[in-house]
Amino acid sequence: HRLFALLLLVLEWTRPGLPSPLRPICDLRVLNHFIQEARDAEVTMKSCREGCGLTEAVSVPQTTVNFDDWEKKNAMEQAQEVQTGLWLLQQALSLLRTSMTNSELNSHIDNVIRNLHSITAVLRSLNFQEYTPPASTVGPEGTWRVSTATELLQVHLNFLRGKVRLLLLDAQACQQEAS
Repeated sequence: HRLFALLLLVLEWTRPGLPSPLRPICDLRVLNHFIQEARDAEVTMKSCREGCGLTEAVSVPQTTVNFDDWEKKNAMEQAQEVQTGLWLLQQALSLLRTSMTNSELNSHIDNVIRNLHSITAVLRSLNFQEYTPPASTVGPEGTWRVSTATELLQVHLNFLRGKVRLLLLDAQACQQEAS
């Protein structure tokens, strides 16, 4: 609930004096908050000794960014890549959540999952199409598999710091605001 309040607060900050439809959320402080919470979850995970493992390997998005390839993609292709990655991370983190028995970590993972849902809402505010998960269970291209919770949380953190940040920085709705 704190996060929802933070999101509303940021919406309030980014709103001009005039009433308007849902404005794009271009303030990176929201993402920075999510990145900090992801880092906290990763640090907590590293100190966990029991009840905090994955029961099976999970598919996660590639986090490395080849800037030449990224720049060649249009905004919709970039958004699709980010949304696919967010969806994969939600699936993987939900699996981690059900396999963990460590209560301190559970609250971190719950937070991280809520933050992913919030990022999806931010993307909607920027007029990116809603993501439709693939019908097949085969991982989409550009994925790899991790088998530990620590690796999963590192991928999550790096994905937010990399592709999600790039997408938000370059979002057309935010460029129009700046001009």
